[in-house]
Amino acid sequence: MSSEMYQSPMEVAVYQLHNFSISFFSSLLGGDVVSVKLDNSASGATVVAIDNKIEQAMDLVKNHLMYAVREEVEILKEQIKELVEKNSQLERENSLLKTLASPEQLEKFESQLSPEEQTTAVATNSPEQDAGSAV
Repeated sequence: MSSEMYQSPMEVAVYQLHNFSISFFSSLLGGDVVSVKLDNSASGATVVAIDNKIEQAMDLVKNHLMYAVREEVEILKEQIKELVEKNSQLERENSLLKTLASPEQLEKFESQLSPEEQTTAVATNSPEQDAGSAV
């Protein structure tokens, strides 16, 4: 069907968009491109068939996206688990180093830190660690 039978640019655009949609979704479904007339002679069955194909294509796209998202979520969960384990290990090492360091070493270390880092270091220095280093 040619676009000459349409009067306005809007009708031509709708016709072209419709043909693109049918071609795109048909290619997704692996079927042949269905030619459909957009005039008043189009039967209800044809419209329903097109709607069903479009719905199938949308379901296919949705399933593909859901699979991809689930896969990405699993990867991110694993990365989070690894980072939590590494963080725990580093916190244990930090705690051990603090307990083994002399007060002079701690003062020297804290004097080398930027003001931002000093605030963080003071905040992480718990009373238990102070008591442990005083013994």
